[in-house]
Amino acid sequence: MGAVRLVAAALACAFACAAGIALGGAGTQTADAKRAGGERGGGLQLNRVDGFDQPTYAHGPKGAPGLLFVVEREGTVEVLEDGRSRGTFLDIRNLVRCCDGERGLFSIAFADYKDSRRFYVYFTDSSGDLRISEFRYRRDNPLRANKSTERTLLDIEHSRFSNHNGGQLQWGPDQKLYIATGDGGGGGDPLENAQDKGSLLGKLLRINPLRNPKGSLRYGIPRDNPYVGGAGRGEIYSRGLRNPFRFSFDRNRIAIGDVGQDSIEEVDFETLKGARGANFGWDNYEGNAIYEGPRLDNHDRPIFTYRQVNGRCAITGGYVVRDEDLGGLRGRYVYGDLCTGEIRSLVAKPGGARDDSGTGLQQGGLVSFGTDARENLYVVAGGVVYRVGR
Repeated sequence: MGAVRLVAAALACAFACAAGIALGGAGTQTADAKRAGGERGGGLQLNRVDGFDQPTYAHGPKGAPGLLFVVEREGTVEVLEDGRSRGTFLDIRNLVRCCDGERGLFSIAFADYKDSRRFYVYFTDSSGDLRISEFRYRRDNPLRANKSTERTLLDIEHSRFSNHNGGQLQWGPDQKLYIATGDGGGGGDPLENAQDKGSLLGKLLRINPLRNPKGSLRYGIPRDNPYVGGAGRGEIYSRGLRNPFRFSFDRNRIAIGDVGQDSIEEVDFETLKGARGANFGWDNYEGNAIYEGPRLDNHDRPIFTYRQVNGRCAITGGYVVRDEDLGGLRGRYVYGDLCTGEIRSLVAKPGGARDDSGTGLQQGGLVSFGTDARENLYVVAGGVVYRVGR
């Protein structure tokens, strides 16, 4: 169990897949129940954006229309302006451990592109540990990072196993930095990190890197985080996650695609208030099925699950579409599967999902989705970046 499945010549961040038994439960829709539900988004196509080496993520920050930053697994970030390459924005290959197992450079997030010049990257360091670092771009050239400004915010020990690194960070609508970490790797969370309030693994973390830190910390901890002053690490916002490789915000809501163990993939969807102190269940549960240990009194159930059947192996979490040009997909959560590359959508609400449907789009080796300041939707798959359009 927990064997690492690499994709397309060791392309970007393959997941460890595996576990489960039953689907369903209150508020949860299963993909199997909607397989005959038809398609939405007919007439869409994937428009290729060329010029990248093992891309893992694409992101265009708010306040920077026309810019797209493409993260490459080995440790570089390329930048495009209005679809044209403007070269390498950041090169930290000397800091990044790649590409054994699922290691590498995973994602990028900007605090405020116009004003603060600060941005954040998530990667595995030379020891295999998880690292979140802050950089600034150059005053005289916003399309080039100043590598000498690196400030390490977090180092999280993760050297024992190469899988389940998580990998997403996002600048939240509340002006805080959110970080999703995997459970530490192996199969079945052997280190029991996901439920442990004293561990930063298997969690959604929330910090304030713009606030003056206290003591040995390099960031501020928001006072309204659920375990501040209590029995747990103050950085933790939610727990009970296995490998939340991709998550996203839609206004004040958060959508997490959590990769399953042997059988079940899941989408967790909450308001920011609802995610505070949430326990998404792993490793007591995989989806809605008991996996290991007792039932939980306060299990925050996924809104959607699907089985690892017909070639499906691991969920790639996506975004709620806000691009009006994408017609029937607007307002729907778009997600996919790493192995089959099938791209689907559903209507997501806290407490439940409905109308899971195909989009007519498919691309193998699907490792990520992304958006930009103009609300364009991007797909990163098979070593290529695509923009979804008509």
